[in-house]
Amino acid sequence: MAQDRRVTGKVTNAEDGTAVPGVNIQLKGTNRGTQSDASGNYTINVPSAGGTLIFSFIGAVTQEVSIGNRTTVDVKLANDTRSLNEVVVVGYGTQQRRDLTGSQVTIKGDEIARLPVTTFETALQGRTPGVQITQGSGKLGAALQIRVRGAASISASNEPLYVLDGIPITSQDLNTTDNEKISPLSDIDPNDIESIEILKDASAAAIYGSRASNGVVLITTKRGKAGRTNVQVGYYTGFSKPTRLRQFLNGPEYVELFSEAITNAGIELDDPGDGFPGYGLDPNSGVNSNWADAAFQQGSVNQANFNINGGNEKTRFNLAGSTNQQVGIIINNKFNRNNIRLNLDHNITNKFSIGTSLAFARTNNRKVPGDNAFSNPVQLNALPPIQPIFDANDPTGYNRQTLYYNNLVESNNANNYARTYRTFGSLFGSYQLLPGLTFRSEYGFDILNLQEETYQGRLTEDGAPNGEGYQAQTRSNNWTTNNTLSYSKNFGAEHSLDALAGLTYQEQTVSAVSATARNFPTDQFQKLASASQKTDANSTETGYSIVSYLARVNYKFRDRYLFGLTGRIDGSSRFGVDNRYGIFPSVSVGWILSDEDFIKNAVPAVSLLKLRASYGVTGNSEIDNFASRGLYSAIPYAEQVGIRPTQVANTELRWERSKQLDLGLEFGVLNNRINGQIDVYDKTTEDLLLNVPQPATNGFTSIAKNIGSLRNRGLEFSITTQNFVNAFRWSTNFNIAFNRNRITKLNVAPIRASSRFLSYVTEGQPLAIFYGKKYLGVDPQNGNALYEGVNGEPTADYASAPELFVGNPNPDFTGGLSNNFSYKGFDLSFLFQFVYGNDIYNTAGVFQSVNGDYYDNQTRDQLRRWQKPGDITDVPKAILYGGNGTGVSSRWVQDGSFLRLKTASLGYNIPSQLLRKVFVQSARVYVTGLNLLTFTKYDGYDPEVNTGYLGATNQLTNIALGHDFYTPPQARTITVGVNLGF
Repeated sequence: MAQDRRVTGKVTNAEDGTAVPGVNIQLKGTNRGTQSDASGNYTINVPSAGGTLIFSFIGAVTQEVSIGNRTTVDVKLANDTRSLNEVVVVGYGTQQRRDLTGSQVTIKGDEIARLPVTTFETALQGRTPGVQITQGSGKLGAALQIRVRGAASISASNEPLYVLDGIPITSQDLNTTDNEKISPLSDIDPNDIESIEILKDASAAAIYGSRASNGVVLITTKRGKAGRTNVQVGYYTGFSKPTRLRQFLNGPEYVELFSEAITNAGIELDDPGDGFPGYGLDPNSGVNSNWADAAFQQGSVNQANFNINGGNEKTRFNLAGSTNQQVGIIINNKFNRNNIRLNLDHNITNKFSIGTSLAFARTNNRKVPGDNAFSNPVQLNALPPIQPIFDANDPTGYNRQTLYYNNLVESNNANNYARTYRTFGSLFGSYQLLPGLTFRSEYGFDILNLQEETYQGRLTEDGAPNGEGYQAQTRSNNWTTNNTLSYSKNFGAEHSLDALAGLTYQEQTVSAVSATARNFPTDQFQKLASASQKTDANSTETGYSIVSYLARVNYKFRDRYLFGLTGRIDGSSRFGVDNRYGIFPSVSVGWILSDEDFIKNAVPAVSLLKLRASYGVTGNSEIDNFASRGLYSAIPYAEQVGIRPTQVANTELRWERSKQLDLGLEFGVLNNRINGQIDVYDKTTEDLLLNVPQPATNGFTSIAKNIGSLRNRGLEFSITTQNFVNAFRWSTNFNIAFNRNRITKLNVAPIRASSRFLSYVTEGQPLAIFYGKKYLGVDPQNGNALYEGVNGEPTADYASAPELFVGNPNPDFTGGLSNNFSYKGFDLSFLFQFVYGNDIYNTAGVFQSVNGDYYDNQTRDQLRRWQKPGDITDVPKAILYGGNGTGVSSRWVQDGSFLRLKTASLGYNIPSQLLRKVFVQSARVYVTGLNLLTFTKYDGYDPEVNTGYLGATNQLTNIALGHDFYTPPQARTITVGVNLGF
């Protein structure tokens, strides 16, 4: 230290000379660093021999400045509003952003790390044009629905392919306790993510061939950087509440409605003092219970995390870990996750480098019963308010003499746990064979162990009289090897070539074992070994493999004419022996017009103008592993056992093929202070994989075939503006996407998801269109429900009314608007998410909004029911058991459009001069809100809804869109936190 010398200076903006506070200043290769103060000034001690200072600041070009013998080093930082030379991740490699000829969107890890979410996909909502992300409910750990440029399949999966650090990972739900999916992606810690790339068009995604029709999500985790060892720790805590609670009738209103419904039904009571007929409902009880609110509680969230990053030019490391604990807004719903990850990179020689990634995750999800289960807490809203919640004389403490099951009993008498133990790992080696020619080989694996354990105590509805237990263990072994040769060379000053060729192989095996038992000695003994009656046992194993050959060539002429060719050949065990292999090519071109003299001279304000076009073919292979094969199953009878055929073979089963044309324009104005892009696309999926119904007379109900076609066309637009770039900074991003979906060919009878649902699949209409009776309101003379008849005239005869198209769950457009502000250490950001033009069918309306047809408590809109001739209303006359307007119809179809303040965050970076006293490099305190405000006409719990209880198959998941069935709302969460750097 005695040989150190002091260097001072000031950091200013290169455009206007204003001071830039909060700039990170680091002495290269050491752990010495500081920040500029509110006036842009800084002081740092450096060795007498000098060195190099690194100046970095968000939104500015990082500069490295040699100190030499100077004691004063002033720096002017240039704005870096959109770095065209930024290197982005693409399939099996990287590329400069300006050279991309495909359509992809980038989300930086910093944008999502601080948000209090259980799974990173939630944090992408509203930020990704052309990518619709729906969080169907407020259940912790629930799987989200992601659609990249619309749904492209009926019976195969519509979810994108997820690739973590170059290795495809398991993203399909493996739970066995119900049909409602939980997300394997929740095992990934958002804090570990460096960036996310979503590949949308065929040019960007075709390198993944047969699994790219639904888009590809590339997740890159943080790796070590040469320089001082940086230690960062963070912590946040907060609370959650439901975004909305529905309002139901109170006790007096309930008595009034059902007294009227009984009278209108012509039911006479023997004694006016008698209760309502049946079920022991006492209108004179004086009880006024709020059952609907009893399903919810105040939730909480706590997370602590650390990151240690550093190394030298030879070896670099990144070690990170976190613990996340959440209590959900729904009673008995909890989620805990613990993660640790180590990424290492080492240069053995200048030509030979190796690296590894290893991550462990443990999640423990105390699940909520499915929407269709009587034990689902939200179904408490069906219980009459004139029945008490509690009963001091009952051993559970709750009233069990209720119209339906009082599932509050399960709070202390039942458990439903899904515990996941997950290991992600990869090892790679890279060797430069010749200048520009590099061979890379990597091996990766994803091992997922899911342990499920449920116990229904003897006092519960399903566990009576002596308890029932279920345990299952599912293991997924997913491993991949990638071997690629890449070549990069410039030929003179005008030609540049990048080429890639490779071979990949992936194999997955999923095995499961489960058992059920009854008759436990007490509820304190919950392991199956304690039960006297083992009622069921099961074990299964399945798997698939895929081998692929891939190639890509990118050529650039004069640094502005871009050409790309991609091809992949996939061979999959899932398809018929006659169509085991598929070929998936793409071609793309780009033209950077802003580098042409006629643009430079005519419009000097234009800093970027790029045209691109692409066309390619991608596939979809996400079907059952043995869908093409003839299958047999064991069949027991008494003590005998045999086998029987269960599936018809189809040796001609082949890939779905999506042909996509994309035209894009990227632009930048005023040194890229205004920049954005526009994409127009047309995607047609042919050879649709469909489980075609068969006459059951031959013993088989369906067969997998390639039949039909589906088309998605759309427009995407995004723009980012740097409104102020001085000490006060303000940037804005707006994105919007339009998609039109239509089934162009379907050579089978129309498909309906369920008689209870309106979802329908037919030729010439969008996927999952609503189809049913059209409700017209109420006859003002007699209060009868009216429907549109065969001739378009109103009719009260439900049976005679034809089925019509009555709604569309697919939105007209989706998007988001974000703003970011900073000034002298303070920062503020917020994001609005919007969805417009989609319809929602409240399937539970036939029970809870049906004018007193049965004793379920009713929503408050039933107070405006018809009561006398001349009443103008849309709620029919109340008639107990009368079935007046109770049939499945458009009566419960509503506009699901919404505008939501998705996130908002306010933070403050504590000045570095104050932190030196406590040996801290940086400190930021902040408060963040999630789902703060929602504006919608939908009167259900939440407009962003999609019940999951019909998720038994891909086909049901794809078809049953926009349905609400006792589905809990999302959580409104507010957290406060701190991030420290050392």
